[in-house]
Amino acid sequence: LDLSINIGFNPTRSLIADLTPDGPARTKGYTWMQTISGFFGVMAYLIGALVDNYALISVGVVIVFAFSVVPMFFVTEPRELAVKADKAAATKTEWSQLWRIYLAHGFSWIGVQSMFVYIIAFIQQHIVDGQAAPDVVATQSGRVIAISFAVMNVVGFLLPALVLAPLAARIGRVKTQAGCVAIMAAAYFAIAFHGYSTHRLYALMAVVGIGWGAVVSLPFAIMSEKVDKSRMGFFMGIFNLSVVLPQLLSTGVGYILSSADDSRVLFIICGGCLAVSAVLWCFVREKQGAVIATPVPVAAH
Repeated sequence: LDLSINIGFNPTRSLIADLTPDGPARTKGYTWMQTISGFFGVMAYLIGALVDNYALISVGVVIVFAFSVVPMFFVTEPRELAVKADKAAATKTEWSQLWRIYLAHGFSWIGVQSMFVYIIAFIQQHIVDGQAAPDVVATQSGRVIAISFAVMNVVGFLLPALVLAPLAARIGRVKTQAGCVAIMAAAYFAIAFHGYSTHRLYALMAVVGIGWGAVVSLPFAIMSEKVDKSRMGFFMGIFNLSVVLPQLLSTGVGYILSSADDSRVLFIICGGCLAVSAVLWCFVREKQGAVIATPVPVAAH
């Protein structure tokens, strides 16, 4: 399922790069992508929390088919992307910058994926009543997780187009990305030491959503201006490895968590990974002319 999701996303990410020029327009394209996909992510978590996961799967099948398959019949693109000779320098792949982006993005995803998978251990130890019957604990844990992720995704889908795109236009995408990831790291540390009630957890997950909204939107816009435009699909697929490989590495966090007495070590490790990512993003060079004096107006529905 995860493989099919990743494969399904890649053509969309490549199409946005093909259909938008470098600069603020491309940032807007990727941030609106996250706004739209994040909205449906919130709906998914709410269905899981308020109805059940069986209903979620049924609704998900219909939505995925309707919004992933059908739109492709209405999107047109040229068979070949012509690249003028005088533009060759502008489409050269900046490998040194690309590797920095891969590394920074990879550390982000170690922290993100580990939290997704193992947050249940933290919730069952510190949030729900561990003395209750196993089925009650499972139900309560599932509800807390669903609401937590719904809160995170509400912020994650509202911020990219409405806040992050104008902010990136003013101070630059790399600085915006680094700042949001640093905020996410701080929220993780706060959960580790203070998130011992549902209200605190939900509030801090809203702060986590600031980083989440950036992680799934801005890096694609940044990366797309560092590669050969005629091979955008190829590089977008390679870029996906900086998501998939960290997901595999997150199993190591599970081994550490299984031998730890206190599950808050999860958020300490994840916060550390996000902090490292924020520092690494500072070494990515912003394209000259990417920052403009005033925010770009954001389109509204």
